[in-house]
Amino acid sequence: MAGNQVEFDRRIRRLAKKHNAMAGGYRAQMRPDGLIVMKPRRSRPGISFRAIVFFIAGFFVFKGFMLASVGVATYEERVARLAEGTTAERAGAWVMNADPVSTYISETLGPWLR
Repeated sequence: MAGNQVEFDRRIRRLAKKHNAMAGGYRAQMRPDGLIVMKPRRSRPGISFRAIVFFIAGFFVFKGFMLASVGVATYEERVARLAEGTTAERAGAWVMNADPVSTYISETLGPWLR
């Protein structure tokens, strides 16, 4: 009787583990013998590589737009003023510094903004 109880407990733990895995979603899959079984979905990472690339590209476009709209001299003056501030402001100034990509974008957008 003790052997049956141990096997029963193992089966209950296995079913509970499968139930917890399927709580995040599941998909139906047909086995070669025609039986349809439910398999838990694999979790995906929260942020995809594509989203990161779009964020970075959007940031460069934003910097280029700002550079084209206020002008190079004004933009550099504002970044220099930002570099004199607190640690967070200095980090922002480092990020907002004009780089070749944002300069190229500002030169491309400049004629359309004027």
